[in-house]
Amino acid sequence: MQLRNQVASHAQFATGSDGSRLPHFPGAGMVPRMLRFSASMLSLTLFALLTGCTTPPVSVGKKISTTRDTWGHRAGARGFSTVVLDAGHGGRDAGATSRSTGQKEKDLTLDMVQRVQRELRGSVRTVLTRNSDRFVELDDRVRIANATNDAVLVSIHFNSGRSNLAGPEVFYWRVDSYTLGRRIHAALSGATQEKHASRGLVRRRLRLTRNPKIASVLVECGYLSHASEARLISKPEYRTRLAKAIAGAILEQRAEGDAGLGPLPGPIYAPPSKGTDPRE
Repeated sequence: MQLRNQVASHAQFATGSDGSRLPHFPGAGMVPRMLRFSASMLSLTLFALLTGCTTPPVSVGKKISTTRDTWGHRAGARGFSTVVLDAGHGGRDAGATSRSTGQKEKDLTLDMVQRVQRELRGSVRTVLTRNSDRFVELDDRVRIANATNDAVLVSIHFNSGRSNLAGPEVFYWRVDSYTLGRRIHAALSGATQEKHASRGLVRRRLRLTRNPKIASVLVECGYLSHASEARLISKPEYRTRLAKAIAGAILEQRAEGDAGLGPLPGPIYAPPSKGTDPRE
């Protein structure tokens, strides 16, 4: 990713997109017309050789949809400088507990966001909604996201359900979150070893997918209720593998936005999610 940004920066400079000019030769008005023409052609030739290209490439990471917006009915986020990482549950809220390994979701989510944070270091700024075993209200997590400029939100969880379900699931609601969700789900699907059926990418109105005013997704990294997947999740090296997949997808979204992922879903007008809402 760093190399791609360097290449894009060099290409922008080389094409002279911001005020750069062809070489100028003082005194050219005193040269005969033919020599002036030859000098101009030489200047153009030298300029082309120095730039190494004839058309400006698409700049990588151009900012798109990185400001706050209540509805999110817009193109996917691109060029953002910050990622808000939310470790699900915490403190008195343990989340799911694996019957196979005894591990608690709240501990695994904190471990995962710290691993993702390390993978993103040097590429983007990161903000954690919690960095210890403490309880944070959902609405406070939303407030942290809304107070962060030029950002996207990725909330990390682990799933629980029927014993035959395994694999990643990603939830989104806003239109500007769709491709971020697709990229993360595809990356996790490639990294996970359990190839059982899951619900994949799901549009669901949750407080962490509907209420933030920035692109936001909730990522279920796997099922603690699936015996063999829970044993995989208990291994630090496997969680590092998942973290690398998530971080890579985030950086790909930052560079590419919606490119290559087809049409976006249509907007849905719905009020913010509340704790009293029935489960959808």
